[in-house]
Amino acid sequence: MQDSTDGFDLSHARVCVVMNRGSGKKKHQELRHTLEERLAPACGSYTLRESRKGSDLPALARQVAGEEFDLIIAAGGDGTQSAVADALTGSEIVMGVLPGGTFNYFARDLGVGETVEDALETILDARVEAVDVGDVNGLIFLNNLSFGAYPQILKTREGIYKRWGRSRLAAYWSVLVALRRLRNPMQLVARVEGESRRYTSALVFVARSAYQLDSFGLEGAAEIRRGEFAVLIAKAKKPLPLMRSALRMAVGQSAKDDDFDLILTDELQIETPKRRQLVAHDGEKATLDSPFRLQVRHDGLRVLLPRDGVSKTARDEA
Repeated sequence: MQDSTDGFDLSHARVCVVMNRGSGKKKHQELRHTLEERLAPACGSYTLRESRKGSDLPALARQVAGEEFDLIIAAGGDGTQSAVADALTGSEIVMGVLPGGTFNYFARDLGVGETVEDALETILDARVEAVDVGDVNGLIFLNNLSFGAYPQILKTREGIYKRWGRSRLAAYWSVLVALRRLRNPMQLVARVEGESRRYTSALVFVARSAYQLDSFGLEGAAEIRRGEFAVLIAKAKKPLPLMRSALRMAVGQSAKDDDFDLILTDELQIETPKRRQLVAHDGEKATLDSPFRLQVRHDGLRVLLPRDGVSKTARDEA
């Protein structure tokens, strides 16, 4: 294991880049060329693996994780980053981050650069450091996990996109359609440090990204940086207030602190009467069994960070 104060020796590393080629052909052709030109010559060995669609990424990441690479670089949005992190957490394999999504919360939290160019500079002159990740029933997530309204919005959005195509109008329409279908809020029990708390809510949002929480204008970012979850449970119980609170969280706009109960902890359990529950994690969907056991895996993932501890973005802004 390389010490976190030492630079990562890329020249002797077996490197694999994992990319989802189904999300923009021209964009990924350009990225392939950039990687072959700038990254490949700096590596001991270089391999590129691409998935045909996003749903193939978890299996591809697990396959690559078993092939004795020293460094696996996730090229894509937070869903791609999450799939690779899930495969690598708990192992000695180092993860690199090349952001390619809309929000790139994980890259922003790490400070590795918000563009491919800046993130490549980090990889070319990096150190290794272990970071915390979220775990729910063995599934790793990097930024957030949610129950209730938001998973249903993602499910509804997919159907609307298939019928009408991708657009901002279609995305907003999917929010309204999903919220209109919310009939009853969830009944749930949260168990924290031996204490049980009962809630009635349309939305539970478990945050692990301090950057994302700051962008929502909510408390808890400092505790996330100290290795905890910020668990936000919508307070509203009547239909219109439920819709208003869920809508604010779903579209990422600033939400009022009094809309939510806040739990700060690094371990908890959430139970719902429904045995199987649709959840959203880092923009993806999964169906998991209740109870949901959440824990912060402290220092669970080894990642590349800027060698001098300062991202290029921060240096440019200084």
